[in-house]
Amino acid sequence: MSNPRVIAGTARGIRLQPVPGDITRPVTDRVKEALFNIIGADVIGSSLLDLFGGTGAIGIEALSRGAAYVRFLDLHRAAITTIQTNLKSTKLADHADVIQTDAFYYLQQIPNCHYDYVYIAPPQYKRLWQKAILLLDQNPDWLANSAWVIVQIDPVEYEEVPLVNLIQFDQRKYGSTLLVFFTQPDPSNTDYPNDISSPPSSL
Repeated sequence: MSNPRVIAGTARGIRLQPVPGDITRPVTDRVKEALFNIIGADVIGSSLLDLFGGTGAIGIEALSRGAAYVRFLDLHRAAITTIQTNLKSTKLADHADVIQTDAFYYLQQIPNCHYDYVYIAPPQYKRLWQKAILLLDQNPDWLANSAWVIVQIDPVEYEEVPLVNLIQFDQRKYGSTLLVFFTQPDPSNTDYPNDISSPPSSL
């Protein structure tokens, strides 16, 4: 199997290096293309936090398509090195930073910036996505107005999570991958869309 590639934008066609071993959750080109078709032109000028960076594929795709800034987090040195290598090969390093840290520790800090998108794709079957979404729910100042939190999991991992400041507004299944979408409800909008055919107007 060939290495994943950047699908569109300034780095289109460039192959990304994989992370050695099995510490990451790869994203297929099909899922990546579907995700960015949903986000569309709203990615331009946006900021994204990739909590479990892996190869950097999601954040690099966002940058290639015009995102202003991406912060990649990962606990593992091998993933950090891979993200840095892939940012260099795509010539997108100037618009990103890469931090080796525990994502859960990071989310418990006082927010120093607000992200338009937060992407959560931790290793499978360890209930880490629930922990991450709960921390964001408890500390929503990490999120810009009308931000989206996007979770990438295997469908068997899905379960309802009791939330206070976030709501789930859609999910999409692509084979063995499920994307689940959350946002903060707009108190002025009593008819909030329950699917992403009508995304938040500010995105």
